[in-house]
Amino acid sequence: MDISLSRAHFPVTALGPGRRVGIWLQGCSIRCTGCISSDTWAKRAPDTTVDELLVRLKPWLQECEGVTISGGEPFEQPAPLERLLRGIRQLTATDILVYSGRRLEQLQGDPCVTSGLIDCLISEPFESATPQTTYLMGSDNQKMTCLTPLGSRIFGALSRQARDADRRLDVMFGDDGVVWLAGIPSRGDMARLQHLLEEQGTYLRTTEAKA
Repeated sequence: MDISLSRAHFPVTALGPGRRVGIWLQGCSIRCTGCISSDTWAKRAPDTTVDELLVRLKPWLQECEGVTISGGEPFEQPAPLERLLRGIRQLTATDILVYSGRRLEQLQGDPCVTSGLIDCLISEPFESATPQTTYLMGSDNQKMTCLTPLGSRIFGALSRQARDADRRLDVMFGDDGVVWLAGIPSRGDMARLQHLLEEQGTYLRTTEAKA
């Protein structure tokens, strides 16, 4: 089964507890203003298969402490997402966290949500005008829903205010020379980073959607 993938990386430490496998799917029609990952919006023809992706992920899944799937909008590829989740379940007993810009009521009947394939779901569209004070959330309107006992055990205590130590980003280097930052930056962080680098003669192009 084909799937449109933006990127995958290990380890990621800024999108959930522990050293996690991060998977970003490509394509999103929600397109929230201020989204930090506008590069994942464009729909592309599938560039790999779920089985090929699982082969790539397998070594990481054997040593990771969790899996985080984001995008893009993962639920815009429902069948590939379900197959990917089932494959991950066969390869690791660690938790699976999924980010979605859809509202919780839109997702409650989805088989990925109802079948125990996802341990924790963070839903709702990002709102750039809403305060950002909650751990793992881009804006405080977003909801964390624990869907399994494992999800409740790991993420139940993480429904809290963000701390200074939570405000971090992972740096990822692509084979094509592109440098990626993974995580949930505080408001204005990317603009400040861009300004600091430009003062030192380095140009930074961000993928944050303009307001």
